[in-house]
Amino acid sequence: MDIAGVSMALAQISQLSQVGTAVLSKAMDANEALGEGIVEMMDSAMELSVNPNVGANIDLRI
Repeated sequence: MDIAGVSMALAQISQLSQVGTAVLSKAMDANEALGEGIVEMMDSAMELSVNPNVGANIDLRI
């Protein structure tokens, strides 16, 4: 392989690595937003509960 071919191959590998890193960054951002949405949904579900004390205690008789 000549020097020009090696140079082109290295440039292509570098570019593919940069693209992979950018895609991974976007996926991480999306997962972070999804996690924040789930937390907000859980918080709002607790606030909308009709009777928040139901299910908090268990009566046991022995």
